[in-house]
Amino acid sequence: MAVLIEAISVIISVFAIEEKFPGGWSEFKAMVPNQTLCSDTEIARVGFMEAADVEAFIAELTTSSLIFLMQGSAIDIAVVDQQRGPTVQCDWLEVGHIDLGGNTSHRVAAARLVNSDISQIVTPDNWQFEGSLSHTFGFSPTEARKAGLNLLRVENGMEVYLNELTGKEVYVGRTS
Repeated sequence: MAVLIEAISVIISVFAIEEKFPGGWSEFKAMVPNQTLCSDTEIARVGFMEAADVEAFIAELTTSSLIFLMQGSAIDIAVVDQQRGPTVQCDWLEVGHIDLGGNTSHRVAAARLVNSDISQIVTPDNWQFEGSLSHTFGFSPTEARKAGLNLLRVENGMEVYLNELTGKEVYVGRTS
């Protein structure tokens, strides 16, 4: 199978979760800080919009016996950027694009375990293409927020900025 890749996705081997994570799958699921978890029987994905939130999540995973990197390669955990793909060498993961329902205008990034034969995609509960990051993707580096985006407010874990160039509000989901 394959899991959806949006924004910055942390991908974890389900085998590693079951074998190494204290409390296994149920404890892992309980510690996920947002509603973006999706999983097939081989890999699990949790999505983030901020690098700092990714780092905090990985730090928590690695203190729970999972290994992120060894000699520059992903071991139990990989980070995949929606636009750029894996951020480090990862021999156990392949990343590509899938047309949902064969519709070429509904193209999403996805990841799956290498040599997996199934291309069906798994998404978080209640996810839909319309209005998703796959549908309306926009990227703003952290530095750009200082230059062109002004923080208006924080509501329900979401930072809301005013984009000075477009006059539109921009939303950034946060977990911390």
